[in-house]
This record gives sequence, structure tokens and C-alpha cells, in this order.
Amino acid sequence: MMTIPNMLTFLRLLLMPLLLVLFYLDIPNNYLYCALVFIVIAITDFFDGYLARKLKQQTKFGAFIDPVADKIVVAMCFILIVDLYENIWVTLAVLVIIGREIVISALREWMATQGKAESMAVADIGKWKTTMQMISVVAMFVAAEPYLNWGVPIAYIFLGLATVLTMLSMYYYFKKVWVHFKS
Repeated sequence: MMTIPNMLTFLRLLLMPLLLVLFYLDIPNNYLYCALVFIVIAITDFFDGYLARKLKQQTKFGAFIDPVADKIVVAMCFILIVDLYENIWVTLAVLVIIGREIVISALREWMATQGKAESMAVADIGKWKTTMQMISVVAMFVAAEPYLNWGVPIAYIFLGLATVLTMLSMYYYFKKVWVHFKS
């Protein structure tokens, strides 16, 4: 059954090719358009979870596809940002962010096979991490516009904060499941 939250998740995935095309189009303000599309993507990410709970439309498929869509969106946008900025510090931050997403996804899968999926439930630090990642993606796209490049230092600050929160959230999850590794 296709629920409203699942439709929003699919919309998020369908907007990704549009963002990709806009990124490589040689038109004025293309990075600003990327930021706007990404804002729509971020809004759908918020509302799919909110509506699933509010309308009691939580499904096993939704619980699977939503985090997959999140990882695809995050990885693709940050890879585009690496291409855009061609900067070692941006590249290192993105490697940390994407690496964490892969490691924590694998850790969640492993914990589920151990019957301990509840110990990997999304925590507030994970929500803050996601929020800061989304803000940094928007800031990096906006600051790439030639007439807005004064915002590059601000965008770097947001990316730095996203990276720190990414590492802290990874530490949080590892600390939480460490007891299961020892046994």
C-alpha cells in the first residue's frame, strides 16, 4: 500500500535527478536552484516521518526506504559538493560524513541480526547531525554562486559543524552498542 509518507519519500528520490541536471546545467543560478530543490527534499524528509506518525501510516517498507533515500540524498549532494569545491578540507569532511553513514547503516543491520535493533533507534544527536548536514548542503550550494561567494566561509563553518556532529553521533552509537561487541 502506498501511503502519503512513502509517496513523499519517493518524491525525494525523484527530485534527485532534477538536482543533478540543475547542477551540471550551464545556466545562471544553477547552484541556487540546486539549493532550492534540496530544500524541498529536506522538507519532504521531515514531513514523511511526521505524517507517518501522525496519520499512523508507519510501514515496514517506509522504515526501510526512508533511511535508504536519506543516504542516497546525502551521498549524492556531498559528492557534488566535492566536485564543486575541489578542496581537500571539503573532501575530507565529505569522506567522514559518507563514511559514517555507511558504518552506522552496517552497524544497524548487524544489530538487527542480533535481535537488538531497538538499541540503534535514532537519537537526538542523529537528528541534529541530519539537520546540520542539510543546512551545510544548502549553504555550500548557495555559496558556490559567484555573486554569493562571500558566504563560502559561512558554508565551511556549517560543513565543519556537520562533520563534528557526524563524528559525535557515530561515537554515541558505538558507545551505545559497545556492550554487544564485547559479548
